[in-house]
Amino acid sequence: MLFNSYEFLFGFLPLVLGVFMLLSWRGQVRLAAAWLALGSVLFYGWWSPRYVLLLLASITANYWLGQTIAARVQQGGARSARRPLQAGIAVNLALLCYYKYANFFLDAAQTLSGVPLPAFDVILPIGISFFTFTQIAFLVDCHEGKVRESDPVHYLLFVTYFPHLIAGPVLHHAEMMPQFARRDTYRWDTRNVAIGATFFAMGLVKKVVLADGIQPYVAPVFDQGVQPDLVTAWGGALAYTLQLYFDFSGYSDMAVGLSRMFNVQLPFNFDSPYRASNISEFWRRWHMTLSRFLRDYLYIPLGGNRHGDLRRHVNLMTTMLLGGLWHGAGWTFVIWGGLHGLYLVVNHGWSAWAAHLGWRGPTWLTRPLAHALTLIAVVIAWVFFRAHTVDDALRVLRGMAGGNGLGDWNATADFSRQWLTTAVLGAWALFLPNSQQWVSRWFAGDSSATGRRSMQWAVIGGTLMLATLLVVINGARGVSEFIYFNF
Repeated sequence: MLFNSYEFLFGFLPLVLGVFMLLSWRGQVRLAAAWLALGSVLFYGWWSPRYVLLLLASITANYWLGQTIAARVQQGGARSARRPLQAGIAVNLALLCYYKYANFFLDAAQTLSGVPLPAFDVILPIGISFFTFTQIAFLVDCHEGKVRESDPVHYLLFVTYFPHLIAGPVLHHAEMMPQFARRDTYRWDTRNVAIGATFFAMGLVKKVVLADGIQPYVAPVFDQGVQPDLVTAWGGALAYTLQLYFDFSGYSDMAVGLSRMFNVQLPFNFDSPYRASNISEFWRRWHMTLSRFLRDYLYIPLGGNRHGDLRRHVNLMTTMLLGGLWHGAGWTFVIWGGLHGLYLVVNHGWSAWAAHLGWRGPTWLTRPLAHALTLIAVVIAWVFFRAHTVDDALRVLRGMAGGNGLGDWNATADFSRQWLTTAVLGAWALFLPNSQQWVSRWFAGDSSATGRRSMQWAVIGGTLMLATLLVVINGARGVSEFIYFNF
């Protein structure tokens, strides 16, 4: 079930939200939480009922392991809980590797050995990367004594919570389970509904109008095996750069908005990443919850920057290579992660050298150059992220380097439409306030309660009208999945 589908907008969401608020109004707090968890499981099962058992088995096993680890830590210290922690991480990773990476590793072994190996006939369970990483983090925090909430219903809801289950953000138990335990969560809050509806509408615009609108300029370059000239190759690469941003940030806005309607706040996942003036800043702005997870549960445990520059660079490369592999079982994702690891190593080396020379950072003159260089590096890496094979990526990069000629600059209608669309969306991503900035401005101020309530209901009504219009547009095109559903 997709957030931009008829079934979700006019069936699932009104039913789940309505019953949740009715149970909350009647004081049935625990039942309301259980209803939301049940609705989340049904939301997941809409895609593939057979994988509901896999999801529930994973949740049950990890909850039991978490309680076991926490009890052992309390009784005998962290050392006594090391084995169940290791077993839990190993089982979670084994499950992920089987469904997501088994055929990738078999292909690699076949290539190296020359021995034909059979492939596994498996279908990737949707969202498995997200709910696996979420639960590994939970087990690690149980081992470190950081888990304070252990209600099984709240844990079930934390993992299955439908706004984030399929494509994130990657959640931390400490920011979610306490919200499910608070009494204030189970009430009707007009302001939260209005804020949530606004976020949802903005995300819907990003997905249905912007991301889906520029998508037709991406596929011909990446999927049809052509040898693109410089103009065509850059047009396709820039179009995908914008499509991916508006698609994924649109999903994240919709997730934040849906959750806010239930009085639960999800962390933001984007902060205008294409405005970054270096690659470190880019990763502080792009897919921020994944960046946080990789930092806290991979980079820092590997040693972070505590053992000298060489070790830090190795840790950065390892983290980004594994982060790339997390996105998909393919060499294109490994190369994408490796490129970003290399970018980060170069960035840290440059920063250290500049500091040694006494430079104080970018000036008004050098900042635009740094920004342009960062953006070009990101676009080049996105080519590998989008391409189906390494050869496809190299084919597009060859075109971007001018290896197939400069191209035809005749301003045909389609050519003009493509570059006008790219320019508008690029300006949107680079210069306009982002979603959280817009919402913060719209809902700030000390207006009277009556005026504020009228404004909130106006926002809700306008959002519903906009959603209806966009669904009509969406229906004419056909409902399209979000890009990150594949990860």
